[in-house]
Amino acid sequence: MSTLTVLIVVIFCIGYLCIALESLTRINKAAIALLMCVCCWTLLMMGPASYYPEVGGSEIMHHISEVIEHHLGDAAGTLFFLMGAMTIVEIVDSNGGFNFVRDTMKTRSKRKLMWRMAFMTFFLSAILDNLTTSIVMIMVLRKLVQSREDRMIYAALVIISANSGGAFSPIGDVTTIMLWIKGVITTQGVLTEIFIPSLVSMLVPAFILQYQLQGKFDKEQNLPKADVSLFTKKQRYTIFWLGVGGLCFVPVFKTITHLPPFMGILLVLGVLWTVTEIFHYNTAEDDTMAKRVSDLLSKIDLSTIMFFLGILMAVAVLQEVGVLTALGEGLNEAFAGNYYVINGIIGILSSIVDNVPLVAGCMGMYPVVAEGAMAVDGIFWQLLAYCAGVGGSMLIIGSAAGVVVMGLEKITFGWYMKKITWIAFVGYLAGILVYWLQRMLLF
Repeated sequence: MSTLTVLIVVIFCIGYLCIALESLTRINKAAIALLMCVCCWTLLMMGPASYYPEVGGSEIMHHISEVIEHHLGDAAGTLFFLMGAMTIVEIVDSNGGFNFVRDTMKTRSKRKLMWRMAFMTFFLSAILDNLTTSIVMIMVLRKLVQSREDRMIYAALVIISANSGGAFSPIGDVTTIMLWIKGVITTQGVLTEIFIPSLVSMLVPAFILQYQLQGKFDKEQNLPKADVSLFTKKQRYTIFWLGVGGLCFVPVFKTITHLPPFMGILLVLGVLWTVTEIFHYNTAEDDTMAKRVSDLLSKIDLSTIMFFLGILMAVAVLQEVGVLTALGEGLNEAFAGNYYVINGIIGILSSIVDNVPLVAGCMGMYPVVAEGAMAVDGIFWQLLAYCAGVGGSMLIIGSAAGVVVMGLEKITFGWYMKKITWIAFVGYLAGILVYWLQRMLLF
């Protein structure tokens, strides 16, 4: 390994460490990711001939520009998909589309509420995403549960359920979106083979946690009031079903047209945007300004988009200099090609560091082949989708859902690690075992 390659790896590792320690450094991880990306590409440009020996001296700069544009194009597909999905969810939420969630979950029984919440979170996160679903569910819980001790247990299960639900859907988690857009997993494959392991990874922790909740709520604690909305109930339902139904339609659109997934998400956004504009015809101009899509666009979390851009482009440098390929070969040799062990370790790592660069790295480490574990919908890729998604539940900082719940409910790292980590780990292992049994007996 050349000195330049070592420097690139060192810069990447330092940046990765700063991202993992964001809560201590208090520097936004997007800023670190962008700096890491530019520094790595700059180092590569200091000695490009050693990485592209087959390219002539006068053509090398043009070749590198094409390489960067290729990687940027791949990253842009993911980023536009995320931006479109975030906007759709914001439209539905801002116009009262999620009010039905509160109505559905009303009950005085603490255990009934727990199970309703677990299943609602699990399936919603498969359609929306685990981050948005977690925010919606925590807002609902605040209206339903007054006791902080009880609410922390519910909140922990929200994290587990959201991550498990996102793992079996091609649009439920950023990592599954990345794998789906890359073409290494298909909608049918991930739904049929990852659904049951993901469900088990939620059911096992829920079964354990239910024994920490007993009794009933007071009546006045369990009567949430729906938010006041400018739209009628029929219009809110229309917005909800157009948004959520549209997100479900995106994989179908890709299958029919063979266009990239972000084109499907832009179609849904365009339709939903048009419908809400028509609904606004009958409302006062002063009341509608805060709800119009053009104003809601400012609420999109652009720092998250910048983070993904920086990470994906930084990982692309490691792929170009051959580090990821060497790392993948090293893991295969160390564990004799046991993909259950390799992905199990990746899942545990995803609870410590961000799963986006982990999955991006794995996509660069391992090539897609015609058949076997590395084929499309092969054992490796499906296990990667499961482990990277569900594994993040083991620590509260291991997923976007965990981080946002940590901030909203002020849950400490120590409390979660002491009370919840082992429960999430048991569910994680149970899901891997179920997947192994499925492969042995069914597929």
